[in-house]
Amino acid sequence: MNNVFDDFLNWTCQNPWGVEQQFSRQLSNDTQLTIWDSGILLAEPEQAGNKDIIISCAVHGNETAPIEICRDIIQDIIAEQQPVKHRTLFIIANPASINADRRFIDENMNRLFSGAHSKGDNTSPEGQRAAKIESYVERFYTQAPAGKRQRFHYDLHTAIRDSKREKFAVYPYTHGKPHSQEQLQFLLACGVDTVLLNQAPTTTFSYFSAHQFDAHAFTVELGKVRPFGENRREDFAAAEKALRELIGQADPTLAPFKPEQHQIFAEAQTINREHQDFELNFADQTANFTAFNKGDVLAFDGGNEVRALHDNEHIIFPNARVALGHRALLTVVRVPTESLELI
Repeated sequence: MNNVFDDFLNWTCQNPWGVEQQFSRQLSNDTQLTIWDSGILLAEPEQAGNKDIIISCAVHGNETAPIEICRDIIQDIIAEQQPVKHRTLFIIANPASINADRRFIDENMNRLFSGAHSKGDNTSPEGQRAAKIESYVERFYTQAPAGKRQRFHYDLHTAIRDSKREKFAVYPYTHGKPHSQEQLQFLLACGVDTVLLNQAPTTTFSYFSAHQFDAHAFTVELGKVRPFGENRREDFAAAEKALRELIGQADPTLAPFKPEQHQIFAEAQTINREHQDFELNFADQTANFTAFNKGDVLAFDGGNEVRALHDNEHIIFPNARVALGHRALLTVVRVPTESLELI
């Protein structure tokens, strides 16, 4: 049993679609570790603080830097070198795709949350895994100690292409609720000064936690996809430090809020691939956050032109090879930080 904990990631990848048995261990510092399933590890201090934190990675299995960050934090918790002040759930979402060194096996898992895994005749491994992960998130948040508590979820990713803004976060649609000034500062501490505001519900993992459980939840893009061992860990040092402080301190130390330090973008268009005959009207190597002007042709879908609606409309996550009906391109425009309603 000890080896299961000491080499948690390897054990997870040997059992990529899950196991029924649970394992527990209490550390000498009174932190309780419990494996709920392959890739699902709860760290719970005897006297837990008022935060319930989820840190997830490997929703896309080839995004290795977040996996390395989670691996190292988990190993240090097990070695009692990383303090745990708050209940923290680590989720390694898609171990099978880690083994295959692929973004996913059958389906993009980050399009399968908020019940999307159960629509139609979906029986894919990713769909089944997404359903189980949803149940673990619900279990984690609803089994927290009584009292006023704060919920957090940071879903860590790296992008498949270069970006003019290397690190950025996606802030899920809030349904009219104010955005969090403190969370913008925490993202800044992670080295993330660029934030995209979703303008509608999505089926991403972070939106599920934000909408279903009122968590402060974000999709956090930390750089570009690289193979294991080729990540420049110094590029991710700020994010790892901030996450460790969040887990290990009563409250993280954050700098005073200055609006000019934050680059805020609002969603302009979500362009889905509706026809087999779909192509983007720019080179494959075009970086995220490349800007186009109003009227520029961004894509062709079944012979129809898709044009930019604004000057300085920036492209994000272009991928012409997505499944029909899925997002092939997101575009965003800059908005003043001062225009946000912040609490």
